[in-house]
Amino acid sequence: MTATPTDSGPGRFTGLGPLMLVWSGQAVSLVGSAAVRFAFVVDVWSTGQRASAVTALSLCALLPQALLSPIAGAIVDRMRKRNALQLADAGGLLVVGCLALLHYLGQLHSWQIYVATALLGACSAFQFPALSSAVPLLVRKDQLGRANGLLSGAKSAAGIGGPALGGILLTLFGIGPTLLVDLASYAVALVGVRLVRLTGDRPAPPSGPRRRITAESAEGLRYLFRTPGLRDLIVNFCVVNLVMVFGFALIQPMVLLRADSTALAAVNTAIGVGGVTGGLLMAAWGGPRDRGRGMMLGVIGMCLSALVGMAFADGVAGWSVAVLIGALLMTVVNSQMHAIVQTKVPQEWQGRVFGAVMFLGYISVPLATVLSGPLADHVFEPQAAHGTGLFTVLGPLFGDRPGSGMAGMFLLAGLAGIGVSLWGLASRNIREIDLVMPDADDTRDVREDEGVRDEVRA
Repeated sequence: MTATPTDSGPGRFTGLGPLMLVWSGQAVSLVGSAAVRFAFVVDVWSTGQRASAVTALSLCALLPQALLSPIAGAIVDRMRKRNALQLADAGGLLVVGCLALLHYLGQLHSWQIYVATALLGACSAFQFPALSSAVPLLVRKDQLGRANGLLSGAKSAAGIGGPALGGILLTLFGIGPTLLVDLASYAVALVGVRLVRLTGDRPAPPSGPRRRITAESAEGLRYLFRTPGLRDLIVNFCVVNLVMVFGFALIQPMVLLRADSTALAAVNTAIGVGGVTGGLLMAAWGGPRDRGRGMMLGVIGMCLSALVGMAFADGVAGWSVAVLIGALLMTVVNSQMHAIVQTKVPQEWQGRVFGAVMFLGYISVPLATVLSGPLADHVFEPQAAHGTGLFTVLGPLFGDRPGSGMAGMFLLAGLAGIGVSLWGLASRNIREIDLVMPDADDTRDVREDEGVRDEVRA
């Protein structure tokens, strides 16, 4: 569905304008937020130069997003999607505004940055389900892949441009002006959302007595797991996500162990470039017509490039190519995953379902991160150095130099991800999800037609 002139008030945009207006505002906000996150990391590191402090800052951003996303999704379903987007952006603006005020009053302390990071993570927990469920109200069903590609590309672009902008602002002007730039970026996003009106943006009336929000927050998970196609797809993606995060957590230590920080910067840039390229590809292409099969083949490509390829690559060029292809395919796969939820789940359920998807996706990150480091340090690297354990077999492939144990972990993670993807291809519920599971609007049309026939009979 697209916005029509009858849905728009005076001075509001219509047609394709709403999508690009919201997209550009959110892209500016993402860049500003990435710049401030970089400034936060530098500020926290400069106070004590402790890796644990930086890790704690990352957890402050991640855990609120994961833990609050089901509740945020339930709240989003009770509101107009436009209002939910404004709430998320206004929350970020308020948090950054308070930090800027504290800075210019000379009262900004490191502990306040941790609190602010957690609050910004909570705002992000609202933004993802609100924006994801608003996209079907901005574009036609056949354009969802392209729209999701644009949003994913903006996120990847922010991952490249945000830290660069943050580094320049921090070096030339300090943290105060950096906060003001992020403040302005939130204002741009708010204006963009404020100027659009979404077609059919009305919360569904409750079918019975309104339940507590905590009870409704679990309904997104129940919806996913009681719908065979979505259940199988989300279980597959949870396992693949665990495997991918497990591998991606090792990129930084392996590159630093075998090269230096300049090589790591090049590899990180390649990840961002791959994400942007994938977003632009999706915006132009729209994704495979056979989405279930295409997604599983894309995941196999991700595992072959970003995990298996990373295991055997040697040097900055090889690592960069491997992760660039993996990031490109990841953007394509994630865009199609979002489009499937947007078409298969009724609009009144999408906030809760996207909240559940975010929870299941993010909760694996700390688990995989916690497991990968100790396994590398205490199991795989020692085995590689001494040719024992699994490296009686893997030793001829990777040798015994530093980083060989982590290369072996990349290979095993990649093979595991390929195995899970092959299971997905073997499952008809996943492979042919567009045939097995009707679109939500098709189901609604059938119900409405049956209701009309019942009235005629009466």
